[in-house]
Amino acid sequence: MVHKNPSYKILFIIAFTLVGGVVFSQNNKQKQLETRRQELRREIQKINELRNENQSKAKSQLSLIEDFNYKISVLSNLIKVTNQQANLLTREINANQNKISDLRNELTDLKEDYAGMIVKSYKSKNQQSRIMFLLSSNNFKQAYKRLQYIKQYSDHQKKQGETIKLKTEELQLTNNRLLKQQEEKRKLIAENREIQKSLEEERKQHETVMASIKKDLNKYTAQIKEKQRESDRIDREIDRIIKAAIAKSNEKAGKSTSSSSFALTAEEAVLASNFVSNKGKLPWPVEKGFVKIGYGKQPSLVDKSLIVERNGVTIATEKNAKVRAVFDGEVSEIYKMKHINPIVMIRHGSYLTIYKNLSEVYVKVGDKVKTKQEIGKVFTNPSNGETTMSFTISKGFVKENPANWIYKM
Repeated sequence: MVHKNPSYKILFIIAFTLVGGVVFSQNNKQKQLETRRQELRREIQKINELRNENQSKAKSQLSLIEDFNYKISVLSNLIKVTNQQANLLTREINANQNKISDLRNELTDLKEDYAGMIVKSYKSKNQQSRIMFLLSSNNFKQAYKRLQYIKQYSDHQKKQGETIKLKTEELQLTNNRLLKQQEEKRKLIAENREIQKSLEEERKQHETVMASIKKDLNKYTAQIKEKQRESDRIDREIDRIIKAAIAKSNEKAGKSTSSSSFALTAEEAVLASNFVSNKGKLPWPVEKGFVKIGYGKQPSLVDKSLIVERNGVTIATEKNAKVRAVFDGEVSEIYKMKHINPIVMIRHGSYLTIYKNLSEVYVKVGDKVKTKQEIGKVFTNPSNGETTMSFTISKGFVKENPANWIYKM
């Protein structure tokens, strides 16, 4: 009778658990990469749809550079993610190939061992019957032991046959998995070649536009500076409106009007808390679109020596796109400036969301709005066909990066 080593069994369980953990981790990573790849593919689809929608219009060179720059960055990210998937599949394929080799070797040993047992059993039956083997025992104890041996040998032979069957099935499954992984990798590589072609085409067009801009760089630099001055002017006016709103709320609450934060009622405090708890999960202010210009300070795409600053994000969207409130709140201001399209400000307790460049407004000051409620329509520039809006999130005067608040921005 063979006695199993308990410590060997424990080591086997630990090894199996570790291997299982690695496989689970790889599968989880593969799923995350696939999810991200599909997100980037949808992003490119949105860019292409909006570009096709506006292709009949003559965009400015600066706007074209923004478009090319954004699509190049998305395509580059898609190539990076697809390469990561392919590399992970390569590691999984290599692991499965090694596993197949080990299983084949193991099956060869098992089959040889099993064949040996069959031959031994056959010879044993020819030389002496089992009954004679038992009857030739010197005493009952020896006969009992011989009976146990015959039973154990028979059980072992049966288990060996079952093990061969299971190992054969495992080998087949691993082979199928390997073939599937190889096909997935082939598709990823083929797709990456197509993406690479698109990226090269975008870069060529980007270079052509940049070459045209550089011929008259001073003119475009002046345009960028003028845009920044206009943006700063709007931001200063918005800050003035916020200051007045804060002073009004504090005066109503009997507090200092010089405070930099809103005085909150119990209801407003709950609203602010709910707003914060939904950070990263808020819906987009438009149903379909992508961020064309990001938040914060960044070098100009045309002249790297120029630093441009944005207190929010600029979102490109489709013509006649509706603007939606990103959370429950109250319309605190609808503002119109000379040569500037309407701006809607919604208060969420101590937070504000600001929606700029609207052509129509569907709400009025004091209206209570719900999440995803339509509050207006995005303005479409008739000269170039661009439909863009600016979106800002602010806590008092402090501007926050919308990408940290809006779901998958």
